[in-house]
Amino acid sequence: MSDAVLSQFKQAEEKKEDRTDKKVRIGVIGTGGISWVHFYQYAKMNDVEIVALADLEPWKAYERIEQFNLGPDVRVYSSDKELLDNEPDLDGVSICTYHRQHAAPTINALEHGVNVLLEKPFTVTLDEAVEVCRAEKRTGKFVSVGFQPRFDPNMKMIKKIVESGALGEIYYIQTGGGRRRGIPGGTFIEDSTAGIGAIGDIGSYSLDMVLNAIGYPKPLTITGYTSDFFGKDPKYNGEDAARFSVDDFGAAFVRLEGGIILDFRISWAMHPDTPGDTIIFGKEGALRIPSTDCWNGSVGGPMILYHDLCGEQAETVVPLIEEEDSNFFKKVRSFVDAIKTGGPAPVPTSQNVIKQAIIDGIVRSAKLGREIEVNIPEI
Repeated sequence: MSDAVLSQFKQAEEKKEDRTDKKVRIGVIGTGGISWVHFYQYAKMNDVEIVALADLEPWKAYERIEQFNLGPDVRVYSSDKELLDNEPDLDGVSICTYHRQHAAPTINALEHGVNVLLEKPFTVTLDEAVEVCRAEKRTGKFVSVGFQPRFDPNMKMIKKIVESGALGEIYYIQTGGGRRRGIPGGTFIEDSTAGIGAIGDIGSYSLDMVLNAIGYPKPLTITGYTSDFFGKDPKYNGEDAARFSVDDFGAAFVRLEGGIILDFRISWAMHPDTPGDTIIFGKEGALRIPSTDCWNGSVGGPMILYHDLCGEQAETVVPLIEEEDSNFFKKVRSFVDAIKTGGPAPVPTSQNVIKQAIIDGIVRSAKLGREIEVNIPEI
């Protein structure tokens, strides 16, 4: 396919930015590993002021204050409740807690009139996701979920290709990915703190990639499978094997609205180097999205568009797009801009509740050992 044809997928997007002088007042709840990214990106913005931090272990918060030179006026609290009760002028909070503490602090922030940038996964269960959505609707504030790949130009290209009609009607998608060896530690591997393992941690990325491209149709039925063979084996996971209590591999066969089948698999550890590339099958063409060595929500190489041209089978290589700004910066910047303009959320809960229904359905189906129907409650 010619460069002229490819260019139809590369139309420039308008960038909106409110250039007012008023500083956006931000709090950070949970100051562990992933919070570093939030502090680092906020530090680049001269229209943001970090005013308060909360952590169950306050010494971590004090380390962040020193690390990012936040100044002596930043307050430190030992809980989200304490922070939100004592900081009435907050505009937004980044919530960077462990997974099982995503829903409650988010609801608490919304009920205090504060907008939220919530790290992924959205929640652990579908019920929690629904409660967050209801709180958002009730309070009029918004939650943006931390999927920085949404801002990657290559991810946007996937959506553009699908929406252009180049693939025709979509009928089947295989997606997933993972790591040959890549089991995390810390709070990620215990049920009491994480609740879900690989399917929520990195699986949520691959699900978001394809569901966002096709418009987030709702799931109808799910046959799910999970395992923990590597995580519980000291040969592969050392001392952490003794406390491992989540999934390290998950797979599912999902029937979506519109007659689309989703074939999903994700892994923190396995013997092959990948469970397969992502392929979106359409009646007029197909798109292959190469997997990565260590799945983190990126594209593993140039994509291939399979199609017919003048009656002959053809393949078009879609080259990777390079961009200077990091996707993490754009994720945080989009949240700040949404606060200043009154929304909407850059990565909305209305989509993430659908993804959470799939993750929740995989867990429930795996426990039952059979296919289940999926019903998302009224928000």
